[in-house]
Amino acid sequence: MFLGILDRYIIKKYLTSFFFTVLLFSLIAVAIDFADKVDSYISEPVTIREIIFDYTIKFIIHINSLLWPLFALISVVFFTSRMAFDSEIISILNAGISYRRLLRPYLVASGLVAGMLLVANHTIVPKGNKTRINFEQTYVWKDQDKGKKENIHLFVSPHTKVFIERFNQRDSVASGFRLEEYEGNQITYILKAKQLKWKGMPGKWQLSGYVGRTIDGEKEYLNVGLRKKMDTLINLTPRDFVQYLNEKEQMSTSELKRAINKQIQRGLGTPKKFKIEVLRRTSEPFSIIILTLIGVAVSARKVRGGMGLHLALGVGLGAIFIFVSKFSTTFAFNSSFPAIYGVWLPNIIFLVIAILLSLNAQK
Repeated sequence: MFLGILDRYIIKKYLTSFFFTVLLFSLIAVAIDFADKVDSYISEPVTIREIIFDYTIKFIIHINSLLWPLFALISVVFFTSRMAFDSEIISILNAGISYRRLLRPYLVASGLVAGMLLVANHTIVPKGNKTRINFEQTYVWKDQDKGKKENIHLFVSPHTKVFIERFNQRDSVASGFRLEEYEGNQITYILKAKQLKWKGMPGKWQLSGYVGRTIDGEKEYLNVGLRKKMDTLINLTPRDFVQYLNEKEQMSTSELKRAINKQIQRGLGTPKKFKIEVLRRTSEPFSIIILTLIGVAVSARKVRGGMGLHLALGVGLGAIFIFVSKFSTTFAFNSSFPAIYGVWLPNIIFLVIAILLSLNAQK
């Protein structure tokens, strides 16, 4: 696709305004976040290097990944309304360039930004979140519960259930272990142990003080080793016992897909929180293109009030988009509403709005 002088001019304005907006809001976000955590930085044995490279840079990447669609809308409204105020848009349209042709450089620039966010969401951001969240849990939110370590129930297969009274993450030892196997609605095997210790892959555990009970109709067979140890294979790893807070944010897309497949193999169905996270990472970049179309349609017309009115309208639309997006995602997570609809519905709604606004934009 050939890019003319007008295309390069608008693309340059788009990218310059966008990254200026990113820089401005990043500085504000870092200042506010630093003020919130400065007490922890002073009281904890943390170095300046850790603050900058292990946390601040990763925090900037994280906050930008969430707000790039809004930044795109604000930057488009800002420079397009300026062009409209200076009568540049009118001159372009009077020169015989159609509104549809005018949108080409906007779509190219927004597509470039969306592509960057798409790659970052699936690779860079999760990797940075691991370091950032670990830093917060080590130096800032030390008293925050990092996961469920007591009274854990989970399935290791469609017909096998495990219960753990307590799990010690530090040495990978579980106490109060119970395993139950089912056929239909009947229990066919029960295995209890005072202690379950991780011995390594693939799913190798050592039982201490165990009692095995096989149920065959009215007959029962016992295998007792109250003072013995026994190695066994169970489809479990220490990671399965503790579900960390913000776990999905720290997992790459490939890790999320493996976690989804693992849950399905155990007969638990698709875990919604992981599926929604995968879908979100793909849908948000496309919202940049949609909000760009809305921004152009809103700000390309020269009106009384000028840039201030356009910015107010643009920020208002951006706030509505974020609200609808969060509401739709939360509704899909807490109901039987399909995850894909919950994640993509805001984009569909605002795409329709973008089309309607574009059809009624200044020609």
